[in-house]
Amino acid sequence: MTSTAAGTTTATATEKTGARTPEAAGVIENARERIDTLDDRIIGLVQERMAVSAVIQEARITSGGRRVNLSREMEILAHYRDALGKPGTTLAMTLLELCRGRV
Repeated sequence: MTSTAAGTTTATATEKTGARTPEAAGVIENARERIDTLDDRIIGLVQERMAVSAVIQEARITSGGRRVNLSREMEILAHYRDALGKPGTTLAMTLLELCRGRV
């Protein structure tokens, strides 16, 4: 930890990252910035997916259909599982849950 002129203590880059060298700390800090940017993009895409899903659900319900199409959900689960393995199924389930019932 380092002290500032105001007397507060701040963590060094090495301490914040858990790295043992300043070089590794720099790599980690840069990678974390990139991850934060990717996370923001992922969140935006999920929000966009939710909006598109609401349009689909509204059209289905308006036409007399059900809010959820289980065969389509099974396709989505399989797609994520095939691409990402077992954790992909969990991710897909979370996305489906976020996108249901927003109409």
